Amino acid sequence: MLREALFAKIHRAVVTQCEPDYIGSVTIDPDLLDAVGLRVNEKVLVADVTNAQRFETYVFKGRRGSGEICVNGAAANRTGVGHIVLIMCFCHLTLEEMRSHRPRVVIVGPGNTVGRIIEYEPE
Repeated sequence: MLREALFAKIHRAVVTQCEPDYIGSVTIDPDLLDAVGLRVNEKVLVADVTNAQRFETYVFKGRRGSGEICVNGAAANRTGVGHIVLIMCFCHLTLEEMRSHRPRVVIVGPGNTVGRIIEYEPE
């Protein structure tokens, strides 16, 4: 049996742009993607800390070093520039895999930079 578990999280990024007329997705600075191991086109859950909205979308790669967090498409109407968001990705693991899995989390620094990276402890 597989269980769903946190794979990675970008913690407390600030939305820098919203583009409702864009095709879709969330555009993220590759420095943040690399810090937690997220990939282009990967499904993510975005939780807006500012207004309590949540939405699913997928990852687009932005410009490296830009600090860019741009919410595109219909989801742009569920957040706003300056809002604080959590961007989470989940994976499916067996119970055995869960015993050693350590989700990576980037604590976002000023300007949406990589502040520090932590790994949650397994059970």
